[in-house]
Amino acid sequence: MTHEALDSSFNELIDVAAPVTAIGTGFEFTEGPIWHPIEQFLFFSDMPGDVRRGYDPESGVSEIMRPSNKGNGMTYDADLNLLVCEHATSSVARFTPDGQREVLASHFEGKELNSPNDIVVQSDGAIWFTDPTYGRMPGFGVEREVELGFQGVYRIPPGGGAPQLMVNRYSYDQPNGLCFSPDESKLYVNDTVQTNIRVYDVAPDGTLTNERVLASGISDPVLEGVPDGMKCDAKGNIWVTAPGGIWIYAPSGYLLGKVRVPENTANFHWGGGDWRTLYACATSSVYEIPVKVGPHVEPFMRNTGAQSTPAITKTDSLDFEPGKAALIIQDMQNDVVIEGGAFAESGAPAHCTEQNAIANIASLARACRSRGIPVIHVWFIVDPGCPGLTMNAPLFQGVLDENALLRGSWGAAPVQGLEPEIGDFIVEKSRMSPWDTSRLETVLRARGVTTLINTGAWTNMSVEHTARTGADKGYVIISPEDACSTMNADWHRASMEYATQNVAQVTDTQSVLRKLGITGK
Repeated sequence: MTHEALDSSFNELIDVAAPVTAIGTGFEFTEGPIWHPIEQFLFFSDMPGDVRRGYDPESGVSEIMRPSNKGNGMTYDADLNLLVCEHATSSVARFTPDGQREVLASHFEGKELNSPNDIVVQSDGAIWFTDPTYGRMPGFGVEREVELGFQGVYRIPPGGGAPQLMVNRYSYDQPNGLCFSPDESKLYVNDTVQTNIRVYDVAPDGTLTNERVLASGISDPVLEGVPDGMKCDAKGNIWVTAPGGIWIYAPSGYLLGKVRVPENTANFHWGGGDWRTLYACATSSVYEIPVKVGPHVEPFMRNTGAQSTPAITKTDSLDFEPGKAALIIQDMQNDVVIEGGAFAESGAPAHCTEQNAIANIASLARACRSRGIPVIHVWFIVDPGCPGLTMNAPLFQGVLDENALLRGSWGAAPVQGLEPEIGDFIVEKSRMSPWDTSRLETVLRARGVTTLINTGAWTNMSVEHTARTGADKGYVIISPEDACSTMNADWHRASMEYATQNVAQVTDTQSVLRKLGITGK
């Protein structure tokens, strides 16, 4: 089966000749695929059949639960509890690994939800789900009258609580798939009836603003398929079920190409040991498709089951004046922390992902901008041949040897999601510490800054040096450890626990957001 490339970048995501192989068939209507990152198996729903099934690459398909309350969309939270949208009960339910069931949401304003359909977990633990009426229709659920007069998108706050309606209650006919951008600054929601995808800006407290249509007309008079399941890949592209299979849109809304699937496709998810296999639920079958790009990393994907390093000592009681603070985003450049960059073999991209550093820094940047707090991007930049860069240390020699961080190159550019915005400051440096060879202190003094919220890469090098020198200069240093990353967890912990503790208030992103007056996260 040949897939359809409408833009050359499609070939970076999937081979146009990638095989589409059935791993199971003979089902009634498959939905809700989700991959377990430790035990390496797939769960999926056979919704009209009222059964949950599993697929193990070694043993094949097996029955997991019957009845299953006609479960639809599924995902895991960070602790690998299974979250299920149940059509028959109009509930979002959580199943612990030992099988205990707990209802997380079933009513809004005293009325029963329509039928939760698709679900995603944000990095702060908030659970988002759509609520169309399909679960009150014959076959896909239990036929019964609706109690609510609208179809919405909801958020269960971190730590639990009543579901919050996050969108205009009259925007949607049948909201269905939803997903976040990699930095969680955008939320995408599709509508099956309207055949479109909306996108929102996400504030640090979860509030959605600037509603607009990203893509419309996702339909075909000849081919079966509608907007249903939807996911975002690691590059920020939006994959959505559509006529003939799965369509892929760039973040701009430009259609990059179409993945062909033999049956009407309802949902899909990445899986496999390297997250490079797409599992597509398509009517009576489940298919696997090799792809070249992985998914946007969700919280559950970071749970590897490995023994974690000891916890870093942190405080949530911060002592600083937000009005005199500035946010430093240091060395968050492609060569430093992104796969394919000059220093990728160091392990830095993996640790950056484990820390969720990009999304956490993005949350801090949005909060600071909303409060008028300066956001300062510090970049290591060299010109071709590294003139003026001394070779007295292996780090600087590595920049030259790897042809890294060259002005105007992809490697020197900021990572996606942390691009400067109007009003931000950009400071260039050519040393490990931004205090040397840069205008950092000039900017700080001009803005009356006395406190630095110190984030970026690498923890035990640039970030730590910034904290040490900043403390010597009299600045209050705030170090949200989950907004920093380095080559591995051990080096990160050593820096934060044994060095930074002596010169800074070591904390986390959520504590800083609360200090800045951002609630709900």
